[in-house]
Amino acid sequence: MLTSLRVKNLALVEDIRVDFGHGLNIVSGETGAGKSILIGALGLLLGERADKSLIRSGADQAAVEALFELSDPDPIQAALDELGLDAMEDGQLIVRRAIRQGGASQAWVNDQPVTLNALQQIGARLVDMHGPHDHQSLLHTAIQRDILDAFGHCFKARDQYEKQYAVVRGIEQRQAALNTDDAQVTAQIELLSHKVKELTEAELSEQEETELVADHDLLGNAQQILAHAQMVTAGLTEEEGCAVDTLASVLRALDALAKLMPEAAAWRTDVDEASRLLRAVAESIAERVDQIDADPARLAWLDERLTTYQRMKRKYGPTIHDALVQLDNARERLADLEQREERLATLDQERQTALQELVKRGRTLSTQRREAAEQLAAAITAELEALGFARGRFQVALETGEPNANGLDEVEFQFEPNLGEGLRPLRQIASSGEISRVMLATKAVLASHDQIPILVFDEIDANIGGETGEAVGRKLAAVAAHHQILCITHLPQVAMHGTRQYAVRKEVVNERTHTTVEPLDKSGRVEEIARMLGGRTLTELTISHAREMLQKVHGSDRD
Repeated sequence: MLTSLRVKNLALVEDIRVDFGHGLNIVSGETGAGKSILIGALGLLLGERADKSLIRSGADQAAVEALFELSDPDPIQAALDELGLDAMEDGQLIVRRAIRQGGASQAWVNDQPVTLNALQQIGARLVDMHGPHDHQSLLHTAIQRDILDAFGHCFKARDQYEKQYAVVRGIEQRQAALNTDDAQVTAQIELLSHKVKELTEAELSEQEETELVADHDLLGNAQQILAHAQMVTAGLTEEEGCAVDTLASVLRALDALAKLMPEAAAWRTDVDEASRLLRAVAESIAERVDQIDADPARLAWLDERLTTYQRMKRKYGPTIHDALVQLDNARERLADLEQREERLATLDQERQTALQELVKRGRTLSTQRREAAEQLAAAITAELEALGFARGRFQVALETGEPNANGLDEVEFQFEPNLGEGLRPLRQIASSGEISRVMLATKAVLASHDQIPILVFDEIDANIGGETGEAVGRKLAAVAAHHQILCITHLPQVAMHGTRQYAVRKEVVNERTHTTVEPLDKSGRVEEIARMLGGRTLTELTISHAREMLQKVHGSDRD
């Protein structure tokens, strides 16, 4: 969930911090008080473009920071992994954004600098914003398809379809590579033949390269190796006073000592073993050094061979493994071209077989989608009836066509707000209030399926009355059992259902206008609901009515 949001020097805000909680967080306030600033601040953290005109007058920069604490961090962690960012600790994510008068804006995720695109990728999995803003994901047909597949548990069939689609596309790509004119084929054959010949004659091997480098290093240092080895063997076994001769004298002394001290026999055994070990070391060194071929011709051959390896890596690398992969690919491609007609015929047959299987899997997916579409449409229509669309109608339209990456179907959510207007795609609905209520109905149906943890609703109460507003409030509270919700509202019938409520106020201090956000306690909520009912002038009647409204939802013992 969004735990806290801090905003500095943004529009009318100088410096505020708002701590949010689980459930339904209501944000209310008079028109023009600055409620939209919170939405704008959150939008900046989700990757929206920054407008420098929003920087508070007299300030050099504006800054926004949010702390998210995620009970299920896996979807966000997957996004961080894709972006190469460090893992979260204890499911905490801190997102910051700074907008400067004299330079580009900057963004950070857990103190790591990120691009605007990275913010958008992370934000898309964190927050879904609904209202007159850009994050209205329900309008995108790809999201509509995902919603349908989630509701109908179609992802297994969809995964099987997508795997087969990848097989078909792979075959088609090989066909396209072969379907070139004769001149291009001849040129490619010549180029590939040269590559295969050059790489084959080079007789490359990763193991040989390792051995060549080691041998070259050895021969390049042969003189120093021989000199040091000679010093070692001479000191051990050859020169006068060498270690072995010294140990021979020691052994004779230990023989005499053993006659006087019985335990000296064990010491003699140890020294004798040391003498044998030193002889073995000297012999091993001499044997290895004798194997070093210091012949200049050998070193020249190694230079030439390593030069071949370096040339092949520059041309086909960067590693010998890469060059060998290129050789295998070139051989396969050359065989395809040299036997083009036969390969095309084979690929055509493979494509037909693969396409039949693709269509089969696509039909299975389509059947599941059509069954789910009827159920989803009925469920959302029922939710919309409770949200003020008594004669409204929702439909999930599926148009079957040629196989594409997502199946055989094009999915389109359609809505008829009022009887007789006709069904239209959601993206053609002009009213943000209508779209927000459709989204709310959809979220109510899909609450247990949706992985996006935070929902933001703005202007969801546009053009609705008190009775419908109360239904919207109940629905928001129901969805808030599965998601954290931030809702900006003018309707007390919506606000009374909030788990907690915040009042946005505008005040003038020292000739400067400031926007503040105040979390409301029990009495504060009563006064704010009363203001929403009757305006700035509070009366005993409006206060009593507000208290009754809150007691109706939360009970008389609400803190």
